[in-house]
Amino acid sequence: MPTASSLVDAFVTERISRLPMTEPAFLEFYARTAGRLNGYLRKLTGNVAVAEDLLQEAYLRFLTRSRVLDDDEHQKNYLFRIATNLARDHFRLEQRHQILEADTGVTYFRSDNWDVWAVLARLSSRDRELLLLAYVEGMTHREIGQVTGLMRASVKPLLFRARRRFASALTSAGLAPAVVVETKS
Repeated sequence: MPTASSLVDAFVTERISRLPMTEPAFLEFYARTAGRLNGYLRKLTGNVAVAEDLLQEAYLRFLTRSRVLDDDEHQKNYLFRIATNLARDHFRLEQRHQILEADTGVTYFRSDNWDVWAVLARLSSRDRELLLLAYVEGMTHREIGQVTGLMRASVKPLLFRARRRFASALTSAGLAPAVVVETKS
């Protein structure tokens, strides 16, 4: 009769054999992507502990996915998409908690810290995603569309509006001069 330990070992071995990449391939992929993904999640959430939790969950979901992606660029974009969706879920849950606990006033972002990251944190999660993916991660509109699930043609106008809202927020925080738009006479 098999022991509990041998059944667990057999289960783990069977699960590992179904992983989409070998351990050395995953370790090399992790080394290339973990720093950027962690930085993205930290800036997106404004919380180091939450970012690290989301990072671990993103890699776990990446490894247990059913899709097999051969192209390194697709793997990276898919990983960022997983992380972005996890962050969205986190924000939805946080919003529900804030509604339920409105009298506590608990928030993830400090509004008394008037630096650029605090101003960025006041934007919507979609605006933060777009700005971070475009200007911090240096992704193209096509890559941003793959990560966020938006159509490529939608990324450009949404990014334009996000930049305008960010510029307005920076101006109102006193971190940027007011921009005067000249009209033709």
